[in-house]
Amino acid sequence: MKLTKILAVLSLLFPVFALASGTEERLDLTSHWVGYTALVLFVIAYIFVMVEEFTHFRKSKPVIFVAGIIWAMIAWVYASEGLPHSTEVALRHNLLEYSELLLFLLVAMTYIEAMKERQVFEALKVWLVNKGLSFRQLFWLTGFLAFFISPIADNLTTALIMGAVVMAVGGSNVRFVSIAFVNIVVAANAGGAFSPFGDITTLMVWQKGVIEFSEFFSLFVPSLINFVVPAAIMHFAIKNESPEAVQETAAMKRGGIVIVILFFLTIATAVSFHNFLHLPPAMGMMLGLSYLMIASFFIRKGIYDDFDIFRKIARAEWDTLLFFFGVILSVGGLGFMGYLAFTSELMYATLGATNANILVGILSAVVDNIPVMFAVLSMNPEMSQGQWLLVTLTAGVGGSLLSVGSAAGVALMGQSKGFYTFVSHLKWTPVIALGYAASIYAHILINGV
Repeated sequence: MKLTKILAVLSLLFPVFALASGTEERLDLTSHWVGYTALVLFVIAYIFVMVEEFTHFRKSKPVIFVAGIIWAMIAWVYASEGLPHSTEVALRHNLLEYSELLLFLLVAMTYIEAMKERQVFEALKVWLVNKGLSFRQLFWLTGFLAFFISPIADNLTTALIMGAVVMAVGGSNVRFVSIAFVNIVVAANAGGAFSPFGDITTLMVWQKGVIEFSEFFSLFVPSLINFVVPAAIMHFAIKNESPEAVQETAAMKRGGIVIVILFFLTIATAVSFHNFLHLPPAMGMMLGLSYLMIASFFIRKGIYDDFDIFRKIARAEWDTLLFFFGVILSVGGLGFMGYLAFTSELMYATLGATNANILVGILSAVVDNIPVMFAVLSMNPEMSQGQWLLVTLTAGVGGSLLSVGSAAGVALMGQSKGFYTFVSHLKWTPVIALGYAASIYAHILINGV
């Protein structure tokens, strides 16, 4: 009884303690000038995001600005209608979704930074460079490694590692580098589609509880087909010759293997928290961060190494993390106005789930797949489990259709010294589209039930 009274008092003093009833009144702002203004602002912000490569204006800046303006306009309308609490509850819900994603990604990025600093990836790169492989062998090996590494690491890091190998071995062969980079982008995106850890979109789907951890692996064969079909065709465009021998040296720093093991343990912890304890995976990841923090103390103390875990946290991709904040809050605001319900009706009720989910993948090649998938999750259309798996697949691999459709493609354009461009990728888009269609067909055949 005392606890109930205390909570009642706290809910009056601090609204955060008040529980939302879930029945707060919503206003349809889709035909209101505020709604139109919000849409225009979001489109303008996303144009800035898409041309970041040329303007060097960080993508997080416009979307955060627009997110703040959108919610300020919503709050103003609701306050004028005497409904200020509804806006607050909705905004807190969006902030909760973002905070879980932020903590999860922050831990993953910290581990990746720690492995980079311990030269784990550099050692892998040197090992591949020194193998003396032919161009065709290197093409397939970097492709398969990208496919199998990206489910654990993110597709951006995976693409950069494999891209560095290709540049080190075949940097003078423009044609080989161009084709190999296309292959790496397709493989990294395909590999990330069958794992909750492989892409931001799959992570969002898993954290939302739409698809269970083990169910993602039913997308393995469709994802593999998405990579292998275009790779098999591109294979014949590479001359069967060997590059000049290259010898490099790089030693993994002490503690590197320990950090890799702790990273896998952290993943297992996050999965266990979600599957067995029914807690958010982000909580398991934060526990996993403590593993690394404790290990960093002994790494520094044991070998007098300048290994500072808080520097690794600081080196996380904060521009990307803040970009997610802007996207989630902006899309959440548009959804609260009523646009997502309208879009859901337009797409899923009119086109049908299969066609709509295929369209989602194509859209993700033009617009980043993160806002597209977050919009689908927010719309929450009535779909079977097979359809949710389909949209997870298409949103993950659809970005491969264009070089600007994924973080992997954008990063490799910057790494390739002009060898891999939007146009050079576009030449292979029909082949990639064939793999896209084949993966969808395979999914329907295998997971149709």
